[in-house]
Amino acid sequence: MTDSRRRRPPLVADKRKPKAKRKPAVASKPARNPARRKPSRPTGGGIRTWPRRFVRFVLRLVWALFWRVSLICAVILAMAVGYIYSGLPPLDALLDGRARGSVTLLDHEGEVFAWRGDQFGGVVTARTVSPHLRNAIVATEDRRFYSHFGISPRGIASAIRINLSEGRGPMSGHGGSTITQQTAKLLCLGEPYDPSAGLSEADYEANCRRGTLWRKAREAVYAMAMELKYTKDEILTVYMNRAFLGAGARGFEAASQRYFGKSAAEVSPAEAAMLAGLLVAPTRFAPTNDLSRSQNRAATIVRLMREQGYLTQSEADFAQANPAGLSEAAEARAGGYFADWVVSSGPDFFTRNTTEDVIIRTTLDQRLQTAAEEAMAYIFEEKVREGSKAQAAIVVMSADGAVRAMVGGRRTKVSGAFNRATQALRQTGSSFKPFIYAAALDLGYSPNDVVEDAPFCLDIPGSGEWCPSNYTNKYYGKVTLTQALKDSLNIPAIKISESVGRENVRRVAEGFGIQSDLASGPALALGVSESTLIEMTGAYAGILNGGSSVEPYGMTELRLLGDEEPIMGQDGGIGERVIQEAAAQKLIWMMEKVVSEGSGRRAALPDRQAAGKTGTTQAARDAWFIGFTADYVAGVWMGYDDNSPLTGVTGGGLPAEIWHETMLRVNAGLPARPLPMQTPEGRPQERTPGAGQGGGSFLDNLLRDILGGGSGAPQAGGASR
Repeated sequence: MTDSRRRRPPLVADKRKPKAKRKPAVASKPARNPARRKPSRPTGGGIRTWPRRFVRFVLRLVWALFWRVSLICAVILAMAVGYIYSGLPPLDALLDGRARGSVTLLDHEGEVFAWRGDQFGGVVTARTVSPHLRNAIVATEDRRFYSHFGISPRGIASAIRINLSEGRGPMSGHGGSTITQQTAKLLCLGEPYDPSAGLSEADYEANCRRGTLWRKAREAVYAMAMELKYTKDEILTVYMNRAFLGAGARGFEAASQRYFGKSAAEVSPAEAAMLAGLLVAPTRFAPTNDLSRSQNRAATIVRLMREQGYLTQSEADFAQANPAGLSEAAEARAGGYFADWVVSSGPDFFTRNTTEDVIIRTTLDQRLQTAAEEAMAYIFEEKVREGSKAQAAIVVMSADGAVRAMVGGRRTKVSGAFNRATQALRQTGSSFKPFIYAAALDLGYSPNDVVEDAPFCLDIPGSGEWCPSNYTNKYYGKVTLTQALKDSLNIPAIKISESVGRENVRRVAEGFGIQSDLASGPALALGVSESTLIEMTGAYAGILNGGSSVEPYGMTELRLLGDEEPIMGQDGGIGERVIQEAAAQKLIWMMEKVVSEGSGRRAALPDRQAAGKTGTTQAARDAWFIGFTADYVAGVWMGYDDNSPLTGVTGGGLPAEIWHETMLRVNAGLPARPLPMQTPEGRPQERTPGAGQGGGSFLDNLLRDILGGGSGAPQAGGASR
């Protein structure tokens, strides 16, 4: 059979649905060998993996705690900063934070010579001060001041590292404080000084400077609040006005005026560096305390300013080669003892504890002050053995009691030191004798009257017999009162004192201003009573002015800063008359003989008359010379602070020479004027002690009955000259 006969498949209609695309063939993976399959990990973990998982767990836990605690701390910090921010006062209320005011002292010509209290020179700002000063402060205290947010973590870390490396605690020594933090400390974290709280101002400031960790944390929070409230320049302004810079200066304006006599807007780079150097230790680096130390510190500041680009190399070199110096007023610090005396003798609420800024005009003459200081320095350098601890004091005043110069000790450039001119009570010796003769002359005695210088004893009830002697242990027979005074004889002085009556002598001495308790016994005449140099000098001024009492004074006018009208003032110190003018003039004549012919010859001046009296106490523990020319009265005391005896010194020796050198300089350039003295006339009369006190004339007995003789044991025996 042929192919045509083969059975054909039935006809079927073609499917309309398109065929799905076939995926390209992929080579099939060879079947894994069951024998090589890795075993599956156990679902329960293994001993090798648990430490790693534990560490991850701990880290996740710590992180969870950390960010939550950090968030809480951040919220608390923000709330604390916000709370302090809301209570910060306006800028103007922060600039002058002094608890007390200042006292500015002017001399008799109106020139400033001293300051006391906390001086505030006026408000300065970061933009009104010299750019050199602003740059010096930033370079020294906080070079990142304009970039941080109130605290400097880098600075704190660096300070801790330095403290630990130097063997101190982490918070002891360097603090790493920014200027903002230091300002917060100056503000005492907003806690004002309250005197009623029982703390002194010093205790309050010490409390504000505490360096505890808690205090540091509060300081940092306060600083951040300040950064939000004020601009950087405003913070720097507060800092510059409140910083203490030594010598009572509060703020850079006061310090610039005090040390350089110019505004803080005018200081040079060298002066700016010296002021900025005071911030670390104001008292130690104050140029009035140690100028060379202050200049060395300033040199370091200049180097920092150069390294930080605030000065060119040429400017830095010039500043190093020409360091800052003090103004004439600051360098001289004239009248340190005088200024202390004026402030201490004035009303407390206007001087020592003033809350106002006070201006006091005084009687000080700076030329005379320099004269007294130079005279003392000359004598101690030329005529006192090296290493001697002897001290001296000088007071110069006018006849009305106006104090023109005062030196209270060998160290003249001081403040707050013991003032031997006003505070040292010392026996007066024979410098007291003019008051005995003043009483006698006022009662009609003559300088030419005669008294016998011979051995003399008094019977003191309850003490027995007392027999004084002269300084030389010799007796000179009948002598005039003038000779007795000029040679400082003790026996005649005692006899005259007993003759006129001790109460009368005390009355005259007290009338002339001797306020100390005077001896009640016959040794009163030997100067056993104590007094101060300023009292004695004032008493001699009363003799010079014709016999009227004198109250030494140093203040002529007191007013508040900014006021034109004074609150109080004084025109003179002359008081009531003590002795007749004629008696005073005769006494001056007698005292002139002391200088021209007697025990005070070393005090004599070459071109003018001078009068005075020497004084040496028992065992030479005190030596005095007090005297005057027609223009000025001057008193000199010399001795040891511990009351040790002087060696080879009497009132007619070194004290008279100091007086001589002082008055040479004081009277330089002044025309010579004669002393207001009267030459005695009339017949001399012999004077002896009254009956009952050594026998005597009817006149002496009558005087004693009227005035009262007084009795009692002598305060000290021995000789006085």
